[in-house]
Amino acid sequence: MRRWMTVILALACLLPTPCFSASPERPSVEAMAGAMLMVGFRGTSAPPSVLEAVREGRLGGVILFDGSRKNAQPCNIESPEQVKKLTASLQAATPRRLLIAVDQEGGKVRRLKPERGFFPLPAAEDMGRMNVEDVRGLGFRAGREMASLGVNVDLAPVADVRRSTQSPGLGDAGRLFSADAKNVTRCALAFSEGLYQAGVLPALKHFPGLGSAGKDSHVDLPDVTDSWSPEELLPYEEAFQRNWPGMVLVAHVFHRGLDSRLPSSLSSAVVETLLRGRLGWNGVVISDDLQMGAVAKRSLEERVRLAVLAGNDILLFGNNLNYDPELHDKVFYALMKLVREGAVSERRLETSWRRIEAMKERLGTSRER
Repeated sequence: MRRWMTVILALACLLPTPCFSASPERPSVEAMAGAMLMVGFRGTSAPPSVLEAVREGRLGGVILFDGSRKNAQPCNIESPEQVKKLTASLQAATPRRLLIAVDQEGGKVRRLKPERGFFPLPAAEDMGRMNVEDVRGLGFRAGREMASLGVNVDLAPVADVRRSTQSPGLGDAGRLFSADAKNVTRCALAFSEGLYQAGVLPALKHFPGLGSAGKDSHVDLPDVTDSWSPEELLPYEEAFQRNWPGMVLVAHVFHRGLDSRLPSSLSSAVVETLLRGRLGWNGVVISDDLQMGAVAKRSLEERVRLAVLAGNDILLFGNNLNYDPELHDKVFYALMKLVREGAVSERRLETSWRRIEAMKERLGTSRER
């Protein structure tokens, strides 16, 4: 029996029976649209407008940050006790279990920092030199801490294969396990197994691969047309063969051979044709942060439209690079406008909603209205 199935069965013995059936009753169009949105906010306690959006089903997920690139002051994360209180208040407001995410890769990308009382998770670069069991153990320890804090999604691990000596924002920051695709696959999947055993959903990123990117997508759109290799798909192929239980996060990266017009995150050729069609992934796809410089020149409405039509199930807006206290509402109403105009069908929303609910059910985290 494959390892993921063993993990799932073991976890099922520890968690309560899911509260809804394999085919839950479809909620309102507004609730299905809200389930597709994950948006950040500022504050060590949730703003009233965010709690209202969660309560009314207009926001299905939030992402927490320890600070912004422009300000070292805490955004959402100050201490373990404070994070527990914050997540509890968010879950108390929601009609269905909320997805609460962090980027906890280790090393420099570690929202839960040791200087604030959290586990000192090492960088992926360091884990890439460890044996698989040690990496799995680190994933479990990090996941157990996150679960105890009320965090149920880790936007990690990075499954990019280092293919360039210069790797701004990734390899240069210690975020890549290795230059060897097989080692990246072993480490990424072991870390994910640890997270999932601890009760946290992993997100394999950045599909289809940023390992040869010469630019940081936080700033500009990388073009990997001439440097990308099919070996960068190996971690995903292996994960899907093992019944991957989490999400796949799609990068803001341009590859003319995959799509001659659009970056991967906004491309149905990448999400639907390559990821779902060729590789067979039918689970949740989440976009990379749709405020990043690689896509931010497009209007908010265009980003929402293209991201949904590409096949993303969750649209991520970190609200950290360029803060807007009303962003969660703006994104929701932009999506609802597309539905009213017929650009996005109710069936399209339902497809993503069911994928999201099925993913949450695998951890026993969904609950009835």
